[in-house]
Amino acid sequence: MSQLTLLLLQVGFLIVLWAFVFAVVYSLRADLFGVKVRKLPDPSTSSGTVGGAAAVGGAGATAPIAPVARPAAAKPSAPTAPAGPQKATRDSVSRILITSGPKTGLELPLTGEPLTIGRSSESGLVIRDDYTSSHHARLLLWGEQWMIQDLDSTNGTWHDGERVANPVPVRVGAPIKVGATTFELRK
Repeated sequence: MSQLTLLLLQVGFLIVLWAFVFAVVYSLRADLFGVKVRKLPDPSTSSGTVGGAAAVGGAGATAPIAPVARPAAAKPSAPTAPAGPQKATRDSVSRILITSGPKTGLELPLTGEPLTIGRSSESGLVIRDDYTSSHHARLLLWGEQWMIQDLDSTNGTWHDGERVANPVPVRVGAPIKVGATTFELRK
């Protein structure tokens, strides 16, 4: 073989080798750091409107988000205890208690800052099991209400037996399941 043919084979081999190295690094990065996290709109700056736009007349203005009214149930004449668990607000809960899984019994205080849950060492609550994604879920305050958000995890996040697709309000004492770990928000 000529020197030119050997040089072209060596360069071709190096290109294929580097393409393989970049593919492996990209795959590892996606596994370690997960996909980009979508941010929720800040309720304090959005003034209750879609996309934070002011609800004034003119082109491009959006209508405010109105709460969905639920039909009122017939109220008994005697006072009764509230039905079902109450919503977890900044004032009604102060900690997370892990009720099952590798870290059963662990309690973490809630500070009001978003809490990322996952296998990554960057998470606020690190859960090391085979069923938890690197960045699995996020617990955050939205206004005064605690919400749980799934971060496109493989095995999903469950709140009170239902799979979380969009951010949902958390109820006090309702089980939240991430991988093989279950925890609750408590007073």
